[in-house]
Amino acid sequence: MMGAGIAEVALDLDALHASVGNPVLDSMRLLSETSFRYPEAISFASGRPYEGLFRIDSLHRYLDRYVADLRAKGQSEERITKAVFQYGPTHGLLRDAVARMLANDEDIRVAPESVLITHGAQEAMLIALRGLFAGPDDVLLTVSPCYVGISGAATLLGIPLEPVPEREDGLRPADVAEAARRVRSSGRRPVACYVTADFANPSGCSMSLAARRDLLKVAAEEDLLLLEDNPYGLFGRAGEELPTMKSLDSARRVIYLGTFAKSAFPGARVGYLVADQPVTGGAGEIRPLAEELAKVKSMVTVHTAGISQAVIGGLLAEHDYSLRRANRDLADLYVRHLELTLCCLEEHFPRSRVADHGVRWNNPGGGFFLLVEVPFRVDLAELERCARDYGVAWAPMSMFYVGDGGHNVLRLGFSSLTAEELAEGIRRLADYIRATPAVSAPRG
Repeated sequence: MMGAGIAEVALDLDALHASVGNPVLDSMRLLSETSFRYPEAISFASGRPYEGLFRIDSLHRYLDRYVADLRAKGQSEERITKAVFQYGPTHGLLRDAVARMLANDEDIRVAPESVLITHGAQEAMLIALRGLFAGPDDVLLTVSPCYVGISGAATLLGIPLEPVPEREDGLRPADVAEAARRVRSSGRRPVACYVTADFANPSGCSMSLAARRDLLKVAAEEDLLLLEDNPYGLFGRAGEELPTMKSLDSARRVIYLGTFAKSAFPGARVGYLVADQPVTGGAGEIRPLAEELAKVKSMVTVHTAGISQAVIGGLLAEHDYSLRRANRDLADLYVRHLELTLCCLEEHFPRSRVADHGVRWNNPGGGFFLLVEVPFRVDLAELERCARDYGVAWAPMSMFYVGDGGHNVLRLGFSSLTAEELAEGIRRLADYIRATPAVSAPRG
């Protein structure tokens, strides 16, 4: 109880940092709230991994494997116990394991000292941005539409964004060059460009091999770093894999962002960044950028949880340090989910009759998402109506744009649903679309 005459404090939103009231930071919360309010709705709104293969006993097995490997290397019980239970090194316990995994899976060959273990890829983004962007005129180029995690992190840090439009074939290097020159002509400095080359969130688009190579050339010509985010690269059709830009990068232009959320499980909250760019200190010493960025992490989360790293370390060891090997069955499952979703869309909205129904969709080669264009405007209010009245949820694409766009496009996340849920969800979505009057809406 407050003392007599002492009023409780009341804060004004306008008095808080501007990022707190920014709609970008609120978008994912609003999607989650819709799902909670309508739990019976089949939700295509999220990009969660499939839960049907999660097993509690695997956690114990992976932890046991990690501990057994440390014992086999001659580490004492005291040292092993401290590694799992105590505060740990800021740079993480899994640098060697991640470096080995990247060499096996992606032909990315870096020293362990160039790896920083993080609390998911989201922390990796925040740390990279904080370390790279030094002043108010430093600008981040980003594909638009983009993952709200990168635009949200930039917003939190006060970093201005310059959108680069995404085409049907992904990010085009010529558009990146044009954006960099546009920023430079305004008296500002383009520092880096954020890109997902494989099955991007939210669009599912991928870049061709030629485009990846051309973007590396543009980065060199425009003096840009590339922030390559690759959470979905393992989950494409077999035999269609393309090399990451980091594996093609001979000039160290690429900072590589990775996560175990999709390839293991998100509850571990383990990610990493690879930053092998040499940084010269005042005394002439040279260290990889990752070690400098570890200073930022030390003031954010101190270190990544040892118990989580131990479980991920055991998973990697059990599969000979190859996430591709560990995820073969899951990758096949996601491709089947994608193909089923596409088949169901075709069943309800035949492409041969698009002039009648006005519904179009893209055809990703893998990943977790695809886009559906509808003949009316969609927003959070329409999402709530659809979830309440038709029992199906999705994400409005307008929330992923840097600026304006996506007013008549839905993002469907098909990764977490069963085959039965996918088929029934598309049926419900079709009912909603047919019942909603077509209106004049801006395309894209």
